[in-house]
Amino acid sequence: MLRPGSAPDPEPGPGDALIAVRATAVNRADILQRRGLYPPPAGTSSVLGLEAAGEVIMAPAGGSLVPGDRVMCLVGGGGYAERLAVPAAQCMSVPDRLSWAEAAAIPEAFITAYQGLVRLGRLGEGDTALVHSIASGVGTAAAQVCRAIGARCIGTSRGPVRAFAGTAWGATGLVVTDATFAGEVHALTGGRGADVILDLVGAKYLAENVASLAPNGRLVLTGLVGGRTAGLDLGALIAAQGTILASSLRARPPGEIAEIMRDFAAWALPRFAHGDLSPVVHAVLPLDEAAEAHRIVESNQAVGKVVLLIDAPSPGISPADPPGTPRLARS
Repeated sequence: MLRPGSAPDPEPGPGDALIAVRATAVNRADILQRRGLYPPPAGTSSVLGLEAAGEVIMAPAGGSLVPGDRVMCLVGGGGYAERLAVPAAQCMSVPDRLSWAEAAAIPEAFITAYQGLVRLGRLGEGDTALVHSIASGVGTAAAQVCRAIGARCIGTSRGPVRAFAGTAWGATGLVVTDATFAGEVHALTGGRGADVILDLVGAKYLAENVASLAPNGRLVLTGLVGGRTAGLDLGALIAAQGTILASSLRARPPGEIAEIMRDFAAWALPRFAHGDLSPVVHAVLPLDEAAEAHRIVESNQAVGKVVLLIDAPSPGISPADPPGTPRLARS
């Protein structure tokens, strides 16, 4: 159950920035953590929230951040709160054209898509990507990453409205009603198959994913909503000369996350600034309605991200409001 609560302000460690959070976004990991199925990594805040956007209050000396900077962050927890301590290397500048709600919808979805498609999947111009859960935050981000690269995107979902949501970003919609789709993928690609598959589903789709691979194709697993355990005819994987990779962001050491974010920021921030990439926001709710936001995500109603706005105090800290003052949080 989600409930309001108070927590001490986080204490920034060496290399950390302190952020006045203006918005955060709901992820499936938040729902799993709420259910007790996905505990935060050791040393991470137990408050929900894997991403946030806000203003810098305090920054490490000698770094590129200064108080007042608008940033968006990827964190292991703590986003559903007014204050957030985060390694400065896990912060990216917010382009001027983006609102707080839009900025909060970027880090988890777009970095997951970029990491899976580009860094691991080596998606290139002219390639074909198969993206499952195309209407999700990661799916809508992945469709745009494909478009920016010049790759074709085939997006799947279990219902026609959600399957064809990706057409707004150039994706070809494919409805999956019985966990079979390889034949249609090959039909759409002239028999070749998909060069890269970005899969948020897991076990339920494993055999069909392998059957959908193009020669030397890469299957990148980033989610397990369809189960953790599956059998596989390894002969089919060998026949495709295929590769299966798996990736998550939350459990990585901070240095790895920082390196991924630097790479992503260099590629993506100019594209966000020019409007070539845009976060897809389904709904914006106040933090007090976090339970409703979770309900929307759990019911698979959303196309894109559900964002929570946080009515944070001014980032200026007065003598009457010292560090350590308890503030509203959600856990």
